[in-house]
Amino acid sequence: MASKDLTVKTVWAKHFVDSGNPTADDFEIVETELKNEVGEGNFLIQIQVMSVDPYLRGTLKSKNGSEGRKVMTGFVAGKVLQSKNSDWKQGDFFGAALPFSTFQLITPMHLEKTSFWKLTGMVDETTLSRGIGALGMPGSTAYGGFIDILKPNEGETLFVSAASGAVGNLVGQLAKFFGVKTVIGSCGGPEKCKLIKEKFGYDAAIDYKTVKSAKELEAKLREVDGEGIDMYFENVGGMHFDAAFSCLKTKGRIAICGTISNYNDAQAPKNEIDISSMIYTAQRIEGFVCMPWLTGAKGNFLKDMSGWINEGKVKVEETFVDGVEQWPNAFCSLFTSGSSHTGKLVVRV
Repeated sequence: MASKDLTVKTVWAKHFVDSGNPTADDFEIVETELKNEVGEGNFLIQIQVMSVDPYLRGTLKSKNGSEGRKVMTGFVAGKVLQSKNSDWKQGDFFGAALPFSTFQLITPMHLEKTSFWKLTGMVDETTLSRGIGALGMPGSTAYGGFIDILKPNEGETLFVSAASGAVGNLVGQLAKFFGVKTVIGSCGGPEKCKLIKEKFGYDAAIDYKTVKSAKELEAKLREVDGEGIDMYFENVGGMHFDAAFSCLKTKGRIAICGTISNYNDAQAPKNEIDISSMIYTAQRIEGFVCMPWLTGAKGNFLKDMSGWINEGKVKVEETFVDGVEQWPNAFCSLFTSGSSHTGKLVVRV
């Protein structure tokens, strides 16, 4: 008897959103059918968790050259349901960059064009969400940016923006057991400030909602360390960058992985820096993405991070939303100042 077809739910963007906060009405969930058949070399997967990430805001802008109406694609984690591929077995757990569709047939061509990483042995059904968090893009961003871009030294001072978020909370935790002397984080509201100090080991927290300018933020940073900062992990942009650069010591380093403060702008405002001042101070600013560490091309991210989690050195912070239908609302919440989520925002399908 033929296997019953699978009902697939997929998140679609309806059109471009060049500026302003996106809303749930800019998306729709489309149902289709997928034949429950697996050919030689292929495997069938079920997506169990979908990531909600600020960088996806850029895919909604017309300047990226794609179609306005399109399937949303991002980081996911799930399980192999059936397999005729020697590298993937039924029951294997994985993380991947794929369309936000609940069931998918993966062919060797898919494997050549996208990123898959095996999570079997590192997670189970209850911890699979780590594959899009601490053992996924946010974790590898924190790992690569902190260890290889910032290159920390014991006794230094680090500033992290969006410190309660998916990347920022991990950076703070790594910093403390790598010997950074003072770790300063910025986040929105007293509850998040309390969280990063009590749970993630931050030495000081700045509520950016109480700060109106880069000068005020710089003053807050210098209240913690009057000599300035050695490192800045950039997730926000805008006044955060200006304040951090003003406080940056000789041989200071800035790692840039995100600028969420301007993602909703049609044209992002430009930061002004005096590059001549960087010559004799030997300062360095470097942008980066996570993929070299996530794919294993650099470092030992999956082995190291899973070990630190098991040893209790890294605590996993997640906020869950249930149902693929809620992905649009969860995504839009990233850009509202009243959002209460902390750590990795996860949609459980």
